[in-house]
Amino acid sequence: MAAAPKLLRDVFGFDGFRPGQQEIVEAVTRGENVLAIMPTGGGKSLCFQMPALLRDGVTVVISPLIALMRDQVRALQELGVGAGALTSGNTPEETDAVWEGLEAGTLKLLYMAPERLAAGSVPGMLKRIGVSMIAVDEAHCVSQWGHDFRPDYLRIGELRRMLNVPLAAFTATADAATQAEIVRKLFDGAAPRAFLRGFDRPNIHLAFAAKNAPRAQILNFASARKGQSGIVYCGTRAKTEGLAKALRDAGHTALYYHGGMEAEDRRIAERRFQQEDGLIVVATVAFGMGIDKPDIRWVAHADLPKSIEAYYQEIGRAGRDGAPAETLTLFGPDDIRLRRSQIDEGLAAPERRAADHARLNALLGLAEALECRRSNLLKYFGEVEVTCGHCDLCETPADVFDGTTAVRKALSVILRTDEWFGSGHLIDILLGNETDKVRARGHADLPTYGVGKEYDRREWQAVFRQMMGHDLVRPDGERHGALRMTDTALPILRGERPIFLRRDSIKAASAVRRPAVKSVVDDEDAPLLSALKAKRRALAEAAKVPAYIIFNDRTLIEMAEKRPVGVDDMAAISGVGAKKLESYGKAFLDVINGASAAVHPARRKLAGRKAGTVYDRLLQVQADLVRGVAGTEKPLSCSVSSLSKVAQLHAPDDASLVRLLGEKRAERFGTAFLSILREND
Repeated sequence: MAAAPKLLRDVFGFDGFRPGQQEIVEAVTRGENVLAIMPTGGGKSLCFQMPALLRDGVTVVISPLIALMRDQVRALQELGVGAGALTSGNTPEETDAVWEGLEAGTLKLLYMAPERLAAGSVPGMLKRIGVSMIAVDEAHCVSQWGHDFRPDYLRIGELRRMLNVPLAAFTATADAATQAEIVRKLFDGAAPRAFLRGFDRPNIHLAFAAKNAPRAQILNFASARKGQSGIVYCGTRAKTEGLAKALRDAGHTALYYHGGMEAEDRRIAERRFQQEDGLIVVATVAFGMGIDKPDIRWVAHADLPKSIEAYYQEIGRAGRDGAPAETLTLFGPDDIRLRRSQIDEGLAAPERRAADHARLNALLGLAEALECRRSNLLKYFGEVEVTCGHCDLCETPADVFDGTTAVRKALSVILRTDEWFGSGHLIDILLGNETDKVRARGHADLPTYGVGKEYDRREWQAVFRQMMGHDLVRPDGERHGALRMTDTALPILRGERPIFLRRDSIKAASAVRRPAVKSVVDDEDAPLLSALKAKRRALAEAAKVPAYIIFNDRTLIEMAEKRPVGVDDMAAISGVGAKKLESYGKAFLDVINGASAAVHPARRKLAGRKAGTVYDRLLQVQADLVRGVAGTEKPLSCSVSSLSKVAQLHAPDDASLVRLLGEKRAERFGTAFLSILREND
């Protein structure tokens, strides 16, 4: 390793390693399997580029974005390093140059996208050119628990086994579950040499704010930093375009970026951002990995990110040069509802959705933190010794008060309604609002009815949001978002310990008097509607038809509001005809009520009709008389089709029952059946 300092100075132009780099470079150069988790801007690329120059053979670098590969190859070539990339964006001349370098033995680093590994000829080609090491950039993409999962990353472990070479994996954001997945998928579960270089970016100022005229909040934040390069992340494509125009109207140089743009327009935006000073890009998360601009001075989130990992990676694009950088993240109840529905409507497995909810809860906890943001953030990633002084809460401590009474009222109403309802209905009970749902469920008779009139609806929403942030309550996916208490809440409910809330959050909620966006359903029913839409999407994709062919939105909304229990209730829903009840009824009833028993086709045809109720009563009476009145006779029963015909009889008599059932069955069940039929005639 004596050559390393000279190489660092003569090739890369640095007088010394950044903290933590040297020991990683030494381990990778020795040929150890390595997993290195380093903060964005911590110098990850040097940790595989330098060993590639110190080792014999070619290092193949698996990287997720063409733009990122091209930037790194261009930078290495400027340093005189033999590097190239095989990408779909290559010109024929560039591809020829790569092959010439490989044949001549002058190419030391070969960059490839993971999707290229799907080509059957690639592994053999890599073996032939003498690959001696694999480096994996953005290794969290291998994890289905991560926020940027790329299925083709799963091929890398097989490639490592086939080439029988060491592998070095690098990422900036990976919690414990993601780290375990990386080890399992890339290293076959054999623990690599792990380096956790610290997640702290002390040069980045952290700040959150509740939404209150959010466009004005973003414009004010940008105006205070006019002339500095920045990124504004938005939750929707339409918002990127509108906010970019508002920034331009305010005198900023701003453009938008989202996945719906033409590829050439996206490339122009990326190139302008890399080359121009003081440019603001208003973007969805499509503008992400591969942005290697070192002097981004600020990052703002106009909408809440989808997880704490996504948040940390997105703000990590600021201040990569180590100079001061600032962040602002806005959040509100609509954000939380949107992120919850995105998780619930996804097609991921239940355990993945639960993990995504937990990651969102961690971000909500950061947003509603009472003390140091940095400490809360880094604690999530396993760091406990944190020095800050550089976040909004360290500079201006939160205005807190003893919220124990309010929280106990909220917990009590959750408990007294059997943890079956979301915040919308719970707040109606606390405020004493006698809605149709409150009346239907008898909740006006609860001791907690009307005990929360010291706050209005928005203030109670802020209380519930903080309770979720403190992990006192969690939405239950199986109960379509109903709030359930955690063990953390029990000592508070019992009066054994206090809980402090942020008064400023509640005051801000009270101050916002803009009309709320009208949801298509009440808060109470929104999670169930999300689950119904997810089921509709899965069925539509399986049948390769548009979603509305299964059921239209109006039908799903009615299902969410009326919550049918059985086929009769389902048949009464507008848009559910006999054919759709047969094809999809059970699937949607299972979403609403959990797994349900299969219904015989003959009974399903009676759904929603009076004869259906009669059929159910006949079936019950038959069960009582299956061994006769005394219970000692030989078992006897009627077929489903026979019972169905009996249930539809008009002007029934003994003769009609004998004709349908035969003499033996008419003798056993006739009297009881006739009694039921005449009651309902």
